Amino acid sequence: MERMQERVKANPKLIKKRKQIIEHPFGSIKHWNEQGYFLIRGLKKVQAEVSLSTLSYNIKRAINILGVKEMIEALA
Repeated sequence: MERMQERVKANPKLIKKRKQIIEHPFGSIKHWNEQGYFLIRGLKKVQAEVSLSTLSYNIKRAINILGVKEMIEALA
């Protein structure tokens, strides 16, 4: 834990940039899925819910970047 605190203190701009980058996908997932909280309880179930949410986010992003035709071709 100390090591992490040292790295944060040594690179505050880098940590701020990292927070900006990583928060966007979580915000998008919450917005797209109207998901402000977990729908189920229990660690394994929540991990499964997070996995499904991130999978759907990644598929949507790939379709938006590549387009449907290119996505189907890439999967074939």
